[in-house]
Amino acid sequence: MFEYKMIQIPSDLAVQAKDSNGQDAATYLEKVVNEQARQGWEFYRIDSLSVEVKAGCLDALKGKSAQAATNYSVISFRKESQ
Repeated sequence: MFEYKMIQIPSDLAVQAKDSNGQDAATYLEKVVNEQARQGWEFYRIDSLSVEVKAGCLDALKGKSAQAATNYSVISFRKESQ
């Protein structure tokens, strides 16, 4: 049995041009994975999710529809349950 932990990847990673090495996403991911590994979590995988926010009752009555779907990426970690 495993327990799982997910961390959402920011959709707008930003670095200063002078600090960019062309590997910015990989550098970010490496940092997060190593931080979690030090806490006993094993990197498992990266998933993409699409989330659509539907209009509430009052907004629907006013003719508003759901917001466009937003895509997110999530880093999944796991460790054996105690």
